Amino acid sequence: MTAERTQTQLLLAQNTVIPGERIILRPITFDDAADLYEYGQDPETTEFVFETHATIEESILGIGTYFMSDPIGKFAIELRSENKMIGTFDLRVNENDSKAEIGYVLNKAYQGNGYMTEAGALILDLAFNTLRLNKVFSLHDVKNPQSGAVMKRLNMTYEGTLRQDKFFKGKFCDYSYYSILKTEYH
Repeated sequence: MTAERTQTQLLLAQNTVIPGERIILRPITFDDAADLYEYGQDPETTEFVFETHATIEESILGIGTYFMSDPIGKFAIELRSENKMIGTFDLRVNENDSKAEIGYVLNKAYQGNGYMTEAGALILDLAFNTLRLNKVFSLHDVKNPQSGAVMKRLNMTYEGTLRQDKFFKGKFCDYSYYSILKTEYH
């Protein structure tokens, strides 16, 4: 492990809780299972993100195997006013290339209130000011323009469409690619 990678991992480990004005980004725990299941069972919310959860046990399994088994860079979005997890936000860092991919999902009952934009702003601050990365990028299924709208609100630039880039839920999907550079962020 290089010194740079070690430093990046250390900084991520030191920044597992990030307070915002209306939300808190924090680690996901088994206590969040009911909140995850609330939106994880909704096919409309999960359509572009993960397999829909048929039972709360699937939500518990997802928390244990995805979020808790490798927690660095994976955040619950907690709404301060309700002490409730309303979504998740991931920052997947590639230290070798000084960049990171972001991914997110939000309970549809809380969409349209700017929570995802607030979470994204906190993550970009972490990526550029704390981790000192050069680039943050994200992809969204072209059939999910709401996700692209979040990227635009974060001042990310559309770079192109990756045709049939991923095989997800039984079909090949086209993905729009957005990014923001450190020089554009500052």
